[in-house]
Amino acid sequence: MGEKHLRSVDRNAPIQTKVANPDDLPDRSDAPPSGSRRKFLGNVSGVAVAAATVGAIGLEPLLGATSSVARAQEHDGVPGAARADESQEIRINAAHHERAVPIPQHPTNGDQNRYPDQANTYTKGLPHDSFGRVDLNAFATLVHALNTGKHEDFEEITVGGTRTLNGPQGGFAFDLEGTDAYQFGSPLVPPAPALASDLNAAELLEHYWASLLRDVPFTEYASNPIAIAAAAETSGISVYQGPRNSSGHVTPDVLFRGAFPGETLGPYISQFFVTPTSLGQQPISQQQVTYRPNIDYLTDFTSWLLVQNGVDTGLRNQSDPQLHFAHDGRGLSAWTHTDVLYQAYFVAFLVLNTIRAPLNPGNPYVGSKTENGFGTFGGPDFTGTLTEVATRALKAVWFQKWQVHLRARPEATGGLVHLIKTGHADKTDGKLSNVILNSQGLLQSFNKYGTWLLSQAFPEGSPTHPAYPTGHGVVGGACITVLKFFFDGNFVIPNPVVPTNDGLSLVPYTGSDAGQLTVNGELNKLGHNVSFGHGIHAGIHWRTDTDVSLMLGEAVALSVLHDRAQTYNEKFTVHLTKFDGTTATISNQ
Repeated sequence: MGEKHLRSVDRNAPIQTKVANPDDLPDRSDAPPSGSRRKFLGNVSGVAVAAATVGAIGLEPLLGATSSVARAQEHDGVPGAARADESQEIRINAAHHERAVPIPQHPTNGDQNRYPDQANTYTKGLPHDSFGRVDLNAFATLVHALNTGKHEDFEEITVGGTRTLNGPQGGFAFDLEGTDAYQFGSPLVPPAPALASDLNAAELLEHYWASLLRDVPFTEYASNPIAIAAAAETSGISVYQGPRNSSGHVTPDVLFRGAFPGETLGPYISQFFVTPTSLGQQPISQQQVTYRPNIDYLTDFTSWLLVQNGVDTGLRNQSDPQLHFAHDGRGLSAWTHTDVLYQAYFVAFLVLNTIRAPLNPGNPYVGSKTENGFGTFGGPDFTGTLTEVATRALKAVWFQKWQVHLRARPEATGGLVHLIKTGHADKTDGKLSNVILNSQGLLQSFNKYGTWLLSQAFPEGSPTHPAYPTGHGVVGGACITVLKFFFDGNFVIPNPVVPTNDGLSLVPYTGSDAGQLTVNGELNKLGHNVSFGHGIHAGIHWRTDTDVSLMLGEAVALSVLHDRAQTYNEKFTVHLTKFDGTTATISNQ
């Protein structure tokens, strides 16, 4: 195994980072006992995904009839050895289970080979020429490192400035719990939209509109002329992936929302983002530091090019001294600029306690008159599992980012728009749909900024890792799934609130759907609030980055919960509602 695992490549092939054929996997003693590896993998047909993604997971106890109760009995004359043997058996059986998960395909959109100048490939932080085209020799050093997986090759990547690449080796890491990162793939993680597609253009158009609405309170969208225009234009784009009303129209009320169950109900901001709570004896008002309004970045080609090269421009966001509740796109952007990735979901856990949300009915201690959960199925288990799945989810998404897709950031595609619209289309191999090039959103952005570039909320633009999928989204999906596992997702949020237009206070939410805001719906909404705050509102991630990442994080968490189920002494069966509305079952009975 070692460093060559999943990393062999054809040195004569075109530059690419897609992982090796599954047939090249080394033999493993725990491989399924089929006639041959090729025969086994051929039966998968590239369609099956990790077992954790199915609606109901059949979870036989890995030890069969063997009890998981800890025993201090002797084995071979050694006290406690029987428990050590049982622990070993649990680990071995879990490893066999995860190895049996089918190996999926990892298709890409083909743009890396389609455009010789890598017009739609992530190249930020590497040196670029005066038109923003990557130095292909420098790009080759990145590809070489991704193909070999050797730490020393990553240390030899040619960079263009002082910014370092963000964790490109993360996807090579293994884990000892849950399904391996390589075993999450298509159809769970499909190819990213191609550069020239109408879908890619629709997503970019959404960014331009969001940049114009960055300082408009969500509660004013219904009457704001820019929001009305944005909804009208996106409503006419058939491939647009955002939610629509019952008549099939995009309205200001559903603009920039997610489409999972419950997300179009109530205010734009999730109750978990604004409801006051406490961490022990420390009160948490949920007011936040945001950035001063009407200050955007990378709207001139000189600074845009410096940032693509990885040069620090010296500019910094200017904090607003007045605290606000999250109420607009800039506030969500500011939150995600400095948050700990699982932070919003840890606070959501605190809010669930504050509102006295009941536990998942499958919790083995529900109704017990003699005991309660603590280290298992209690507070320490809730918080520990919540934070633990975040790191596992990041390994899965970093594999997809760096070793499969290398999707360019929206700011880079905005650079292509600028070249084309300023008469320099011959300076790029990239092609773009008229859905963006002839759009009203792009024109309004030009009228405001005097440039065709996509304005950014942060002076450094995006982080220095590829766009697809997104870290904030995958952590959100994983953490939300854990919260659904432990808490009753059908519980209706009591006394919902909404920030005032200025974000300085909270008032009761009295909409007709106030009594329909459930834990599940508001958790789904929280995932998009956070990930779209880092993406659509900040200008650094695409809609599909978030949607796919949330689903990927959910699958990672389900696989971890499956493995962990076998370690509990308590017998239980827990049902939870997935993002797609289907039910997942975790059980050790």
